[in-house]
Amino acid sequence: MGSSINDILMEDFQNVVSELLMRNRSILDILTKIQTSSGRVNRSVVKAVTHCGCIEIDGKKQVFPGEVSMKHLSGLMSTQLKGELCPECRQTIEKEIGAALFYIAALCNTLGISLYDVVLSEKETLGTLGSYSLR
Repeated sequence: MGSSINDILMEDFQNVVSELLMRNRSILDILTKIQTSSGRVNRSVVKAVTHCGCIEIDGKKQVFPGEVSMKHLSGLMSTQLKGELCPECRQTIEKEIGAALFYIAALCNTLGISLYDVVLSEKETLGTLGSYSLR
């Protein structure tokens, strides 16, 4: 299979990460940076709720209807979100997700793993298993 634009973009991203990661090359540093960046993603979403108020979380027990096909189940389940991200919160959350992706790519580089191959493999697994891979 030839290289697609997505493959090239993902490989370029990994190369840029490799060039820019100077201080935290240790696997231990990378693992802790992944955890920290994940916490920052979570915090930025929470701040959109608690400080800005552009979105609300309506966390209630999800009700599963009795007889419904797996195909229709996702349409019946709630995200438990109300509202829409304002431009400022969206920008902050995107920035934090980008930082998390940076450290995931750094981990892939350190372990000699292609991030594109990981994404492709996961997509194929989800496609193959279909509703049996629900998470």
